[in-house]
Amino acid sequence: MAVVGNAKYQIGQVVRHRIYPFRGVIFDVDPAFNNTEEWYQSIPEDVRPSKDQPFYHLLAENAETEYIAYVSEQNLEPDESDEPLRHSQVPELFEDLQDGVFRFRFLQEH
Repeated sequence: MAVVGNAKYQIGQVVRHRIYPFRGVIFDVDPAFNNTEEWYQSIPEDVRPSKDQPFYHLLAENAETEYIAYVSEQNLEPDESDEPLRHSQVPELFEDLQDGVFRFRFLQEH
């Protein structure tokens, strides 16, 4: 289990946004906000999260598209739908989904 500081979620875990309709798998964790101030200010003030909490990098998807998302811990919850993820990068980074958590695929040198 890969844990950063006191992060609630782990790399490989399938999560969903608690407000917006998207879900994804965590591929990296920042122990606190580590993005641009411009990005932070672009979040509407009434839903803008605190910077001193873990932020998660997700291979994310919604009904229309696949993308990379950067989400605060307070806005995530475990995804217990058991629906498969269609994001094209998931099989490149992960394998063996068990109990809502993927195992990181080990990179092999050729």
